[in-house]
Amino acid sequence: MDKQAMTAELLKAIKTYEELGFRYLPLKQDRITDLLHSRPVYAVSESREKIMTAPQPCLSLDKDSALQQLKEEIGDCTRCRLHKERKNVVFGEGSSEARLMFIGEGPGRDEDIQARPFVGEAGRLLTRLIEKMGMKREDVYIANIVKCRPPFNRDPEQDEIATCKPFVERQAEIIHPGVIMSLGRVSAQSILGMKMPIGRMRGNFFSFHNIPLMPTFHPAYLLRNPKDKWLVWDDAQKVLEKLKN
Repeated sequence: MDKQAMTAELLKAIKTYEELGFRYLPLKQDRITDLLHSRPVYAVSESREKIMTAPQPCLSLDKDSALQQLKEEIGDCTRCRLHKERKNVVFGEGSSEARLMFIGEGPGRDEDIQARPFVGEAGRLLTRLIEKMGMKREDVYIANIVKCRPPFNRDPEQDEIATCKPFVERQAEIIHPGVIMSLGRVSAQSILGMKMPIGRMRGNFFSFHNIPLMPTFHPAYLLRNPKDKWLVWDDAQKVLEKLKN
């Protein structure tokens, strides 16, 4: 099969799986031929009105490949005004098999320079929390609502959030952790679409794409209000209990 014919067949196969509801098909090169010559397992009656019960297509999806594909899709993003002053897109990092995912608000100065989330003073505090929970930083996944630093560390604006939020939603969908902890008011309110104060949201589980989500205070808040660290630890203990169950 020449390159042009293979491309046409691949596009046809991708379209078929897209119609079946698949959003990601990250495949290694040696599996493309298998995809082209396979047929999804489904059956439709002659009248096309009754869909017979049958196993859904079972593909071994590679989460690392899916995340890399998403990162490449974001690219050197210019979709909103935040790109004008940022140095780097801060995609996120951690284990694609993480059972716990953290979602913050947006990169700060250190994060913008290093292109990594939570590496400044607030990040060191988050790392200590992760370790206190009995995990390592590389065991979890860390991302933000927006992936470019807002100027002067201001809150991201609603149009910026609306532009970037689908990317973190797709990260959560790919990783599908057991629990998500949202860090700070902007993160919790953006994810859940609620204007409730973070002080009332924290300590309670919500649902985000059928994943339990625990809002808690942002580490930067704790640097200013260390007396509230015990509240975050209380939230973390609830998360650990949820992960056990």
